[in-house]
Amino acid sequence: MRAIHPTAEESATPIGARLRAARTSQGLSLADLAGTTGLSKGFLSRVERDETSPSVATLVQLCQVLSLPVGALFAEPEVQHISYGSAPRINLGGIGADERLLTPRGEQRVQLLRSELEPDAHGGGELYTINCDVEVLHVVSGSMSVRFTDRVVILHAGDALTFPGREPHTWRVEGGRPAVALWIIAPAPWSGSS
Repeated sequence: MRAIHPTAEESATPIGARLRAARTSQGLSLADLAGTTGLSKGFLSRVERDETSPSVATLVQLCQVLSLPVGALFAEPEVQHISYGSAPRINLGGIGADERLLTPRGEQRVQLLRSELEPDAHGGGELYTINCDVEVLHVVSGSMSVRFTDRVVILHAGDALTFPGREPHTWRVEGGRPAVALWIIAPAPWSGSS
């Protein structure tokens, strides 16, 4: 019986974007990386554009300089898809709000909520806070107001409002029509399976 040898795929694994991201996140220019590694800027640029493949030794050297595990270049990214229909309904205390969590329950870095809001829906008569660093409200359709201790901000479709999460506030749908809003909260104020 003759052994069958596997053949390599014709296309190389694209690693350039990950190398570029590691370099730029550390504030390094191509010239900085070239000076540290002894490789030319042109070569490094071609590697980052996946126009050439570095040798194993060069790849290890680049990863050492960038403090990047070699395996991280080839790891599958963790991508989680949540369809609106399967997104869990949550209740954050809003009146007249159908709210869905569009990020995984265990995600701790950020939460994305989509709120389908009835006319005159609101977040309650009392100001409240969320235990997070920042909240972003993006009004997809309709109009909303956000009340703080010292002012009220009116938002229309397409508008966004960014504010500290620990700032006392509440919200209301304006204009007697329904609204749709996205709330981005970072870091996630709660996570887990419940």
